[in-house]
This record gives sequence, C-alpha cells and structure tokens, in this order.
Amino acid sequence: MPKILTYGQYVVFFWIAENGEPVHVHVAVRRPSENATKFWLTADGGCLLANNNSQIPQKDLRDISKLITLNHRYICTLWAEAFEADALHFYR
Repeated sequence: MPKILTYGQYVVFFWIAENGEPVHVHVAVRRPSENATKFWLTADGGCLLANNNSQIPQKDLRDISKLITLNHRYICTLWAEAFEADALHFYR
C-alpha cells in the first residue's frame, strides 16, 4: 500500500492488491483505510470521484481533486512501477 501524497490530514494511496483495475487512488484521514474515498484518473489528465466512503467534506474533495490532477503524471508513473504495467492503458 504505497502512500503517494499527503494533504493536511489526508493521505492519498493505492492498494497493491488491485491489479487489473483502471488507475485510481484512495484517500483517507491520517492513514490508509478500507473505507477510503476513491478517485479514478482519466486519460485527459484529470480525475473523477468514484465514491466518498470516508465522507470527506466537499471543499476538501475539491482541493484533493486538484492535488490529484496536478500530480497525475507522478501518480501514473508510480502505478505503472507498482503493477509493472503501462498505466496509459488503464484509464477509466
């Protein structure tokens, strides 16, 4: 479970056991959690909110979405390394 980024009290990460799913990240308060919020990364360099399981406030979701978008290439590079795959083929 690599931690990718932090934003205030939030941690952005992905689970290694999710091979085969499109590129996405989870966001949770302070530490990774199974009930984390999920963002799909898109081919155009953005992201889409898949769910808000950790009930992050809307303002924070907007800020986290911007953070993910600004770090899109970095996240995809880490994803490709972790899953030994070409992340460009795994967008939602």
